[in-house]
Amino acid sequence: MGQSKPFPATALIVEDDLMQREMLCLLLEESGYQVIQCESAEAAERVLEKNAGALCLMLTDVQLAGRMSGVELAHVAKDRNPQLDVVVTSGRPLMQPLPDGAKFWAKPWAPLDVLREAEIAQLN
Repeated sequence: MGQSKPFPATALIVEDDLMQREMLCLLLEESGYQVIQCESAEAAERVLEKNAGALCLMLTDVQLAGRMSGVELAHVAKDRNPQLDVVVTSGRPLMQPLPDGAKFWAKPWAPLDVLREAEIAQLN
């Protein structure tokens, strides 16, 4: 009998910049992760309503398409799944408090940082 493969870890990428979103998704997919991508916090909120427990990592920009910011989305995500590894990133200083356990990364960050964080998220 063949060995069963574990379910791939799933990451949610929320970024309104198409190039950055595609780069993040490709990076994680090439490393074996399933990736759900959204350009707005509102779209990501719908994903979280249905799949929050299945996610291991959410990476979001602060500035997004739509009305909700990435910081607000981080609070929603942590409410839905307190174990979720949440990273909020921006090229500007953060002006709002993040929920407990969420991390802030100033842009620019390195692709290796994303892979390292995804590995940590999978272990939690």
